[in-house]
Amino acid sequence: MAILGIVAFAAALLVSVVLHEGGHFVTARHYGMKASKFFVGFGPTIWSRQRGETEYGIKAIPAGGFVKIEGMTPLEEIDPADEPRAFYNARARARLVVMSAGSFVHFVIAIVLIYGVLVALGTTQVSESKIGSTSCVATTASCSGPGPAAAAGLRPGDRVVSFDGVAVHTWKDFTRRVREHGAGPASLVVERDGRSLTLSPDLVEVRRNRSTGEAGNDRVGALGVRPGLETVHYNPIEAVPHTFVVIGSGFTGMYDTLTHRIGDVGKIFSNDRDPEGFISVVGAARIGGDVVSAPDSSVLDRVGQFLILVAAINLAVGIFNLLPLLPLDGGHIAVLGFEQARHGLRRLRGYRGPVQKVDFAKLLPATYATVVVLLGFSLLLLSADIFNPIRLNQ
Repeated sequence: MAILGIVAFAAALLVSVVLHEGGHFVTARHYGMKASKFFVGFGPTIWSRQRGETEYGIKAIPAGGFVKIEGMTPLEEIDPADEPRAFYNARARARLVVMSAGSFVHFVIAIVLIYGVLVALGTTQVSESKIGSTSCVATTASCSGPGPAAAAGLRPGDRVVSFDGVAVHTWKDFTRRVREHGAGPASLVVERDGRSLTLSPDLVEVRRNRSTGEAGNDRVGALGVRPGLETVHYNPIEAVPHTFVVIGSGFTGMYDTLTHRIGDVGKIFSNDRDPEGFISVVGAARIGGDVVSAPDSSVLDRVGQFLILVAAINLAVGIFNLLPLLPLDGGHIAVLGFEQARHGLRRLRGYRGPVQKVDFAKLLPATYATVVVLLGFSLLLLSADIFNPIRLNQ
């Protein structure tokens, strides 16, 4: 099953990249630019066909694709007849749309997949009332045997109704009341198989933070339970805001990775490797295999988690591609923004001529440096994902 997941992830990623390039292709043609090539893959050409002014084809290495738009920079030599249709001669709005189209496609893919999963399959969430497991409570360094919950007869799958006569609505509220109760007997009402049961657990005292439940010095009560997981389904209307909540968390997560986790790169070959840090395509594919082969999940849960993973990768690629670095799409957008800002300032000073283009020759060293850094970083992550992979199923 793991191999199937890896193959399925690779296929999904290839389709996503082809659609990304398709976004550039369609918008470029819409604005009258000449797109002379649209290929899937890299390396030697194994099939191609000329249709109109565009050559379509498939190359030997199915690791992406590309669209050749004539005149991406003034440094490119093109047929004089194509000069009016060159990318760099197009209006600013057209260039912005074309360069944004790839990431826009990735965002659309992510939104469609997440929305589809929420409506059709549902999403697994931490339950607000369902008991997932019971355990002993460590009052010192370690513990063994049943804890207060298990000793009182609480079972996984029970739903907490009330604690000490007060209705429980959220897991956070439940654990807070347990901490505030302190040591001693308590009354716990649960629902099991449609029946209401009253249990009398004898809470033990531990030292934790009274407000958060994390490590601390407050004397609080403990029961020895963990929340369960349950699948939540949304109707087509409810799924809309939840989809954008997930997308928003993806943006903030990507920002956190780019700004706060870059320092963890030095740990990628150690046992302390951050499971939420950077990974390569190989690492993502391996995680896809783990998701599909998860032993304790139903088929529908595996499909849902796999599609969410594909959506997350699309979201990450879309955001990364907008970074203001040449040769990324975001670099071309940044150049366009600089040209327009400079032109606006000149117009304020009375200039009425055409927009002056950026000298790409001066940007070549920075472009080459970016390529070298990205390739080096990619090889580093690739090596880490081969020799010290992040695994979901240990």
